[in-house]
Amino acid sequence: MVPPPLGEESQIVVLPPGWQSYLSPQGRRYYVNTATNETTWERPGSSPGIPASPGPHRSSLPPTVNGYHVAGTPAHPPETAHMSVRKSTGDSQNLGSSSPSKKHSKENTITINCVTFPHPDTMPEQQLLKPTEWSYCDYFWADKKDPQGNGTVAGFELLLQKQLKGKQMQKEMSEFIRERIKIEEEYAKNLAKLSQNSLAAQEEGSLGEAWAQVKKSLADEAEVHLKFSAKLHSEVEKPLMNFRENFKKDMKKCDHHIADLRKQLVSRYAAVEKARKALTERQRDLEMKTQQLEIKLSNKTEEDIKKARRKSTQAGDDLMRCVDLYNQAQSKWFEEMVTTTLELERLEVERVEMIRQHLCQYTQLRHETDMFNQSTVEPVDQLLRKVDPAKDRELWVREHKTGNIRPVDMEI
Repeated sequence: MVPPPLGEESQIVVLPPGWQSYLSPQGRRYYVNTATNETTWERPGSSPGIPASPGPHRSSLPPTVNGYHVAGTPAHPPETAHMSVRKSTGDSQNLGSSSPSKKHSKENTITINCVTFPHPDTMPEQQLLKPTEWSYCDYFWADKKDPQGNGTVAGFELLLQKQLKGKQMQKEMSEFIRERIKIEEEYAKNLAKLSQNSLAAQEEGSLGEAWAQVKKSLADEAEVHLKFSAKLHSEVEKPLMNFRENFKKDMKKCDHHIADLRKQLVSRYAAVEKARKALTERQRDLEMKTQQLEIKLSNKTEEDIKKARRKSTQAGDDLMRCVDLYNQAQSKWFEEMVTTTLELERLEVERVEMIRQHLCQYTQLRHETDMFNQSTVEPVDQLLRKVDPAKDRELWVREHKTGNIRPVDMEI
């Protein structure tokens, strides 16, 4: 429930017992009987159940999950067809006047691309559906100028573009990881090949043992990198690639659904404008015939007035019906927009969290690879610490000695 603007309620009488005042999302005030759950746009009179103006049209707002009024619960329903019926058909000046007029629309609402919004200069500020969050469901109702052209882009279309862009970014991340895997595989292949190289194979002694371990560590390291590349494929690349395989198809289906509702709204709005124009013409015809009766231009004028009054009444009814259908279409669009934008919001959070988890898995595998690589050189370190040139010399001399008798001077 949105409190009334300062000074508005204080200027008129207090509501009768059992009545409460609310604001619709379009900013229009309506009244609810908390005992019967009846609603009306007209302010109730001082006596319970007696409206301030004749013949208000009342109906109960059905309980729904996205903001319609529920019995005993303050809410912000989208405007539906709750409007006053026409006054007495005998009053030619009021025929169809209870239907939303252009003057009323200009004062309280503004229509942009066939969607009705509260006028920023006359209507109170609306309460956000999720005021503590920058939620999709609060900030994408209007259309935005297309920077690529002269047209406009619907707010919902921007959300879909973000979703599809996110899917594309996810695909590119997967391709990036694939390139990383190729590097690992090529690196492992080169390490394994190098480990088989015969260079310096004839080194002897403890240094020769250390050198042989260096070459063996390359083969061990190659195996580590092959395992790393395999895990990158199964635990990072593949999940990124396969996550929501049919996502684009599902988004197109969702787009078509919202677009169909928007088209229906445009059609209903065109019908309202057509009916409004027809009512204006009927009222103008009635006014002309009334003037003819006053100056007694024709004996049949009185009968013509009755016929014109019936046509004006019918035109008023047609306009009310068209406005009713328009409001129903806008309410349906409103419901689906809220539901779908919240779902897109949930999907985006899920996508970001999924990518974060798999990138964390990448760093974890990278740390493990570094640890395993370190373990391949530990035997090398151990052997290098045991390298003893003196011992190597002893062993070599023992094996290859030719004699230990030194030469002496020649005697005469």
